[in-house]
Amino acid sequence: MNSKIAVMADPDTVTGFMLGGIKEGYPVKDTEEAGKKLEELIKEDFSIIITTEKIGDELRSSIDKLTGERALPMIIEIPDKGGSIERASDPMRELIKRVIGVEMVK
Repeated sequence: MNSKIAVMADPDTVTGFMLGGIKEGYPVKDTEEAGKKLEELIKEDFSIIITTEKIGDELRSSIDKLTGERALPMIIEIPDKGGSIERASDPMRELIKRVIGVEMVK
């Protein structure tokens, strides 16, 4: 597998990453479109898929199912232009725990 990175998010976030050098950017308008695009990206040769926390929360069951079955691609959720979302559990902390087997302490 190559070390390809994709960004799937709102148009502003995708534009920012593409200006930063990411070549594979996929702007999505709603949850339905994001779900379809995520399924397509999982089938491609990406190591990392970056999305926003909002999209991650909307597609939580799909993301958990896909990441539970395989190590790659890693799906990383970042805050969008509206800022971070308060959550009971941090998906990044869960990802680290799953990948390296150790829980990171604050």
